[in-house]
Amino acid sequence: MTPRLPDCRACGRDALALVLSLGRTPLANALLTREQLNEPEPRYALDLAFCRACSLVQITETVPPAELFREYSYFSSVSETMVRHAETLVERVIRERQLCARSLVVELGSNDGYLLQFYRRRGIPVLGIDPAENVAREASARGIPTIAEFFGLDLARRLNQEGKRADVIHAHNVLAHVADLNGVVEGIASILAPAGTAIVEVPYLKDLLDRCEFDTIYHEHLCYFSLTALDRLVRRHGLRVRDVERIPIHGGSLRLWLGSEGAAVEPEVSRLLAEEQASGLDQLATYASFGGRVEALKVALGETLRQLKRGGHRLAAYGAAAKGSTLLNYVGIGKETLDYVVDRSPHKQGRFMPGVHLPISPTERLLEDMPDDVLLLTWNFADEIFEQQKAYRARGGRFIIPVPEVKVA
Repeated sequence: MTPRLPDCRACGRDALALVLSLGRTPLANALLTREQLNEPEPRYALDLAFCRACSLVQITETVPPAELFREYSYFSSVSETMVRHAETLVERVIRERQLCARSLVVELGSNDGYLLQFYRRRGIPVLGIDPAENVAREASARGIPTIAEFFGLDLARRLNQEGKRADVIHAHNVLAHVADLNGVVEGIASILAPAGTAIVEVPYLKDLLDRCEFDTIYHEHLCYFSLTALDRLVRRHGLRVRDVERIPIHGGSLRLWLGSEGAAVEPEVSRLLAEEQASGLDQLATYASFGGRVEALKVALGETLRQLKRGGHRLAAYGAAAKGSTLLNYVGIGKETLDYVVDRSPHKQGRFMPGVHLPISPTERLLEDMPDDVLLLTWNFADEIFEQQKAYRARGGRFIIPVPEVKVA
């Protein structure tokens, strides 16, 4: 008998349909110390489902947030792309919203202060909120006041009592991570100043489907958003999508500008909603072929790596990211194929990838060791990484890009 799927995280309806199973996998960001290699590793079902009632795509199992986020290995400032992305947006927001020393900017999931630092440099008051105590400490040390808590309705009410109403709220790659979607959106609505704006960025579901980005599915990412699902979600809490943009970051994302009810809505919102309907993003049939394409990609990547290995090639990987963990564990790529993974973050170096136990080294090892081919796990930062690794490529090193199709560059 097939187990009953849970109710939808957004609308609460019993309307979920399973569209893809990636098996039981370890937590994608649970990098291991050497001492942990012989200890049992928790694994959880990684199943993707579609809500036939509100169109939200989501995974079916919720890992307790404290297991995922209290100590976090991802520091946004490590990525030059992320920092440039943040700086450009901040300059735009300051100009368009005419922010000043009397304004307040709040960021949910503020990480190490990579974005808020640019407001602070311009003399604009900021407040970061991030549950990961290690990255919150890093942000505070950089002069970014940060609350190390999970954001939700309780914290929002506390901030309201303290008189904190935000002129701008940033929530970049946050909504996908929260189990209590309604509590977070209600919290945003409650601390947003009457004329304020909330800027929300989420990886875009249509790009995930079109580009077969299955490796962006992991336990931290509970939800995968279309504008259709987001519009239905925020409307339940008195907010409106005022404007929307498609942006290239993270393999394709949406940037939403939210305001209170009655706010003017740009034509792009209606246009993209109509485009999604025409594409069938609100129909279960659209997802029927996705699992088959993922399986075909799994087979193609595995065969490519095996052929290179049989040909005597030495292989490594670049990027100890969560998406890399999903890809390695689902495809079944471990020590029999790869020698190691490299990553720029000193917080990851010296640890081991979940499940497959590949050691993580500094990126300098590529030039020292010169493996023939490097599997690019962080393909969403390909341009930045190719620029960083010009010397490796000039000496004949090659990168294997796994999605949307396997190719060597």
